Amino acid sequence: MQSTPGIELRTHATTLYNGIFRADEEMLVTAHVWGVNAYGAPVWHLRRTLDGGLFDTYTDSFNAVWQTARPVEG
Repeated sequence: MQSTPGIELRTHATTLYNGIFRADEEMLVTAHVWGVNAYGAPVWHLRRTLDGGLFDTYTDSFNAVWQTARPVEG
């Protein structure tokens, strides 16, 4: 695997119920819904507007999983 500055990959064994894609103060959260293919599942577009809101809740969740994850070696 080729190294790209500013990009880090990690792997984990945590069962996740959503996908989180973040860029600065915005994120997309994909909800996993039983019986619905990923392309048909809801996507929430969140913007950080205040401390302790839903954006921070998902950020905290992501960070907790990230801390337990192992770097992917190239």
